[in-house]
Amino acid sequence: MKRNSPGIFAACLLTAIVVSEAARAADPVDEQGFEVTDIRVEGLQRIPEGTLLNRLPVNIGDRLDTRRIREALRAVNDSGFFSDVELRLLEPGVLVVVVQERPSIRTFEIKGNKEIKSEDLEKSLNNIGLARGKILNRSALEDVRQYLTEQYFSRGRYGVTVDARVEEIGGNLVDVFLDITEGKFARIRDINIVGNERFEDGELLGALELRSSGLLSFYKADDRYSREVLQGDLEKIRSYYMDRGYANFEITSTQVTLAPEKEELFITVNVFEGETFRIGAVKLAGRFAVPEEILRQYVWIKPGDVFSRRLITVTEESIRTKLGENGFGFAEVNTVPALDPATGAIALTFMIEPNARTYVRRIEFLGVERTRDETLRREMRQLEGAALTPALVERSKERLERLPYILSVETETTPVAGTADLVDVAMTVEEGPSSTIGGGLGYSERQSLMLQGNFIDTNLFGSGERLAVELNGGNYSRVFSVSHSDPYFTMDNVSRSLSASYVERERLTSSFSQFTTTTWSAGAGLGYPLSEDQYLNFGLTYSHEDLATVLSSSTQLRDWVRNNGDDYFRRVGRDPMLGTVLDTVELNAAWIYDSRDRTLFPTRGGSHRLTVGVTPPGGSVSYGTVNFRSQQFFRLPLPLIEKIPFSLSTDLGYGRAFGDTTALPPHRHIFTGGSSSVRGFDDGTLGPRDSLGNPYGGDAGIAAQLEAIIPLPAKFATSARLALFVDAGQSYYLGDTQFRNKRGDRTDYKFDLGEIRVSSGIGIEWLTRMGLFRFSYAIPLRFQEATRREFGDDIHEFQFSMGRAF
Repeated sequence: MKRNSPGIFAACLLTAIVVSEAARAADPVDEQGFEVTDIRVEGLQRIPEGTLLNRLPVNIGDRLDTRRIREALRAVNDSGFFSDVELRLLEPGVLVVVVQERPSIRTFEIKGNKEIKSEDLEKSLNNIGLARGKILNRSALEDVRQYLTEQYFSRGRYGVTVDARVEEIGGNLVDVFLDITEGKFARIRDINIVGNERFEDGELLGALELRSSGLLSFYKADDRYSREVLQGDLEKIRSYYMDRGYANFEITSTQVTLAPEKEELFITVNVFEGETFRIGAVKLAGRFAVPEEILRQYVWIKPGDVFSRRLITVTEESIRTKLGENGFGFAEVNTVPALDPATGAIALTFMIEPNARTYVRRIEFLGVERTRDETLRREMRQLEGAALTPALVERSKERLERLPYILSVETETTPVAGTADLVDVAMTVEEGPSSTIGGGLGYSERQSLMLQGNFIDTNLFGSGERLAVELNGGNYSRVFSVSHSDPYFTMDNVSRSLSASYVERERLTSSFSQFTTTTWSAGAGLGYPLSEDQYLNFGLTYSHEDLATVLSSSTQLRDWVRNNGDDYFRRVGRDPMLGTVLDTVELNAAWIYDSRDRTLFPTRGGSHRLTVGVTPPGGSVSYGTVNFRSQQFFRLPLPLIEKIPFSLSTDLGYGRAFGDTTALPPHRHIFTGGSSSVRGFDDGTLGPRDSLGNPYGGDAGIAAQLEAIIPLPAKFATSARLALFVDAGQSYYLGDTQFRNKRGDRTDYKFDLGEIRVSSGIGIEWLTRMGLFRFSYAIPLRFQEATRREFGDDIHEFQFSMGRAF
């Protein structure tokens, strides 16, 4: 057969080889095909010709046969740029590629979505080519519509409709609209468990996250069906049985029935309880890289115990952790149960495989822009060159996340290629803002309105050092302060702090008698770590204070000023003023223990601080103070409330004068009452009253707050807190200062538990850009009413405070 024979061209003529999505081929040519002498392209509008030719696996000089034609059609079609493709033979050897471009997306608009954020949707759609300027793929658009519908179904919105509209606007351009009508959440009408005889429904349902609709469901959202949450709840039911001996418990089936209106659903869980089992022999087997007698100390389940999957899991984890402490970071511990038909007991064998001891070659910090490497590395408890210990890696992660300028840390351990015992540890760090500068208005009941301005940097120049400059002005006080702290002043983790301040006050509280104080102070301190969570701080503060009273001040204030320090008398205009000047050096020491999971809105751990201060003899006055502040979080293992965190806060204080000093200085008194101690009472008003009936504070005080923290939805948990509380407290005066009641009779405020004031109510804390807002409504349960003889308590049921810089 001759190459130029007209019969061959007739046989190879491709008058209309059209390929849509299935890539159809035209009539076949003979096996030898024909040689391509030229390639032409028709139908392009916006796509460059070179882009198409790069996709076409045919060049001038190539020989085309049936197989090559189909390959060419498939390659061009798979580019996704074209809805139709034709290959034509215009004249001998001239191949014409005729295409119809898919339209380009001019605009892509999403409407009606609230449950799923638009930015999340747009990011996902852009990854699959559905975005402004991209080529429209209608099949991908339909897949997205189906996917979104399923996503809303999984979130309990069964009335959702997702409409994908494409509007042609000419020029091979289209506008794409994704209209979403989310519909209402399908509320859980009832959860029914079938087949349970050993445990009541309420006992099983109490541990579940999903609940039938109730009074608090409007903010807890626990009546909204979610497929993932249901799977977790089924596992909780399974664990409940298997932790109580029911080793052959099964969930035989689960039905979710939707009501016709698609706004309510019913969940039915069918269970087979089985029978209870006890533990038989407990053995350890495998390879003991750590002596067996040591590992046996970490076996928490014993022969004769009721079968408990939880104790088995705890044992596995404990043995794995112990092996990890010895450098076997990838140790495996698996439990092999075996039923003894004769006794009905389940024997357990813990199979131990420590694998190879693994060492850390390198620790890398990823995502860090501002913080120095040594600032992060000093928080690490897992060291380079040391054996890999998962517990130390996790502890390092926790220490990094407790830094105020770190938002989150993710860890990844990667084996080093070509080695059997080396790994690299990558710490992916997300940094948060470390510095703020601003000003604002604040309010507290003690100082009323306050004007604030500050600069705070908790990561100064990436070093982890903290610098704070603050200026506050209120109705009764003006404060200027500057402080600097270095948490790693020495290589031994000794911290250092420096501070200086100027404070001018007209009253100590808004209801205090006239008492002007002007204080200049400077201080320094050192902190010594005792352990991961414990510290000892030692400090020294020098103060120069000018305390002044007027004729309208109380007898107690004027007596103290007259009898202590270097007193003076002067006139300001026509007003006589009696004052004293104090120069004191205060030595203080503090023990600090802090194991909270976070500083703001914690739910685990505790914070405890014991502070002792003393001004030694030789100064203007001499006195000592002791203060203990504590906050401990805990949970009660009781049905229905086991998920609720509780906190108990206590504040105990005492002060005493030494030598010739007649009493504790008034501005060092302990004030009780208000949002920070006993809510429901005016700020600082509990306890002793001076000759004018105004609060005088005490030299001893006690306050306690018990709070039940109401769980909030996850999106509010880090920015708001709702709690029910009971507060109690009182201030006392144990010194020799004399007090009188309304009738002028001598009275005292000695320590008496019968004088404790008690209140109960609800409190809300809300973190905003303007600062932290605190609201509380408290009803005093134990208080003193005013009589002709005795002063009454100042009750203030609704209280709030706001402030800090913004």
